[in-house]
Amino acid sequence: MPAHAFEEPAITSFVSQYALFLAEAVTLVLAAVALVATLGAFARRKARQTGEIKVTDVNRQLEAAGDRIEAARLPKKALKNLLKRRKAERKALQHAEAGPYSYLLDFKGDIRASAFVALREEITAILQVAKPGDTVLLRLESPGGMVNRYGLAAAQLLRLRDAKLPLTVMVDSVAASGGYLMAVTADKIVASPFALVGSIGVISQIPNFHRWLQARDIDWEQFTAGQYKRTVTVFGENTEAGRAKLREELEEIHARFREFVHERRQLDIDKVATGEAWLGSRALELGLVDELGTSDEVIRAACKQGRVLQVSYQRKLTLPERVRMSAQAAWDGIWQPPSPLG
Repeated sequence: MPAHAFEEPAITSFVSQYALFLAEAVTLVLAAVALVATLGAFARRKARQTGEIKVTDVNRQLEAAGDRIEAARLPKKALKNLLKRRKAERKALQHAEAGPYSYLLDFKGDIRASAFVALREEITAILQVAKPGDTVLLRLESPGGMVNRYGLAAAQLLRLRDAKLPLTVMVDSVAASGGYLMAVTADKIVASPFALVGSIGVISQIPNFHRWLQARDIDWEQFTAGQYKRTVTVFGENTEAGRAKLREELEEIHARFREFVHERRQLDIDKVATGEAWLGSRALELGLVDELGTSDEVIRAACKQGRVLQVSYQRKLTLPERVRMSAQAAWDGIWQPPSPLG
């Protein structure tokens, strides 16, 4: 009897066992994914419940910093008298009628404007208690990012204007593109002399691996319904018609960006909406900002006029959220959707 007559059942048995092993492995992986997703959803719900608004008295912070220096340079008796006077002033302030407040916010932007989640909560909290005469100070640092996300962040700031709360935006480092889209919602923009400001333009860039796949005889198939459901793709072959449509969309976004800026700041929009970013001193000449200065100067001046309360919404990120944000940051470095970045 030929030897191979005994080998065929053995091979069949091996294939069956291997297929069974793969099925079990896939089942375990899917179960693990489902478990992680369930735990992640539960953790996100719990995190939303535990997020909270924190308030810091900036006047007290500055006083405490000064007192520490005074402690090092004043004689013991003089220091004791100073601290006693400070205590009396604070006590009198507690019993005095509350005057106008300034609310200090921070926004550090990434490509997805992730900080808008906290900004929304902070503004909602302020609107609950703000009274006529109160103001809002925003320390803004952002090079820009996704159009829809920064548009939503700007819309949050417009809630302050609708409530007649004067808004001052302070730019120490950069407010470009989406960052500047947010900045123009303010009644006043203060920038440091070497801050980068402007970049009123739109960019979209995407890698394309079509030729790499083609060289390896790998097909990429994509199915869409709607002529312009997908204009350009990462793995498929891009067409001139698709590229033209994407350019058309970018021009439309840029036109709306220009209008948004021009509605809020009367300047030569053709001169500044070129995608360029300028240093603060040049931005002042072009009308992109109103004053030169640092956020420290603005905040200290506000403390001299009244109470400044720093408002921040804080919650601990869950493990799935941290993993997702890390993965998203890596992807953002490769693929940039239509955005006012650069």
